[in-house]
Amino acid sequence: MGIFDRLKGKKPQATGKNMPVPRHIAVIMDGNGRWAKKRGLPRKAGHKVGAETFRTIATYCKDIGVQYFTVYAFSTENWKRPQDEVDALMNLFRTYLREAAETMVARGVAVRVLGDLSVLPEDIRRQIDEVHALADTLGENAATASLCINYGGRDEIKNAVRALAKQVQDGTLKPEDITEDSISQNLYTAHMPDPDLIIRPSGEIRTSNFLLWQSAYSEYYFTDVLWPDFSTQDMDAAIADFNRRSRRFGGV
Repeated sequence: MGIFDRLKGKKPQATGKNMPVPRHIAVIMDGNGRWAKKRGLPRKAGHKVGAETFRTIATYCKDIGVQYFTVYAFSTENWKRPQDEVDALMNLFRTYLREAAETMVARGVAVRVLGDLSVLPEDIRRQIDEVHALADTLGENAATASLCINYGGRDEIKNAVRALAKQVQDGTLKPEDITEDSISQNLYTAHMPDPDLIIRPSGEIRTSNFLLWQSAYSEYYFTDVLWPDFSTQDMDAAIADFNRRSRRFGGV
């Protein structure tokens, strides 16, 4: 149940696969560590179960007609975590990323990785190249599941501004010709529409530097469910809640 619905005493109705769905859903995958702690397990065990939840929910989203599914997997700030946890996450990417991509491509889901990938270990970068090559076999119109790794919204905007500044410096762009669209086209998400719905599990109510530019008119859904426990029924509830909202995009 969403936090705000709980506070209002309302219970979202899960409606199954026949409801209208957002074109693009994004998720801040939160609560893996707390899920593990509640069970007396190391935090890396929560991350492993959370990775399986990603595959389940991404495939379900494709099955119900969601075109784009984007998750926050590792932020630019997550390098500050204990080294053993960072190492565990990198090893999880090593052992899981290509295998998950192969499984999901077989189901018609193209897996992409977004973020500043330049600082990732070389073997992981090679694996990401292989994952993108797999995704390319499905064509441009395939359902897409994107993992944001070493991603930060402010860092993304900074890099977009640098790219535009370089074009101005080279004389290929005039400052007065910089538009919102030209900024969007220099973001990691240039190939996809802005998210319609952003889901934050685990009871936290903040954006955590995720898709700051793209979320200007996104609807947010907060739930107490920890990410490893997030189910297809929870996704149904979030979409049902989204469908009850009136999106005016600044109008009346």
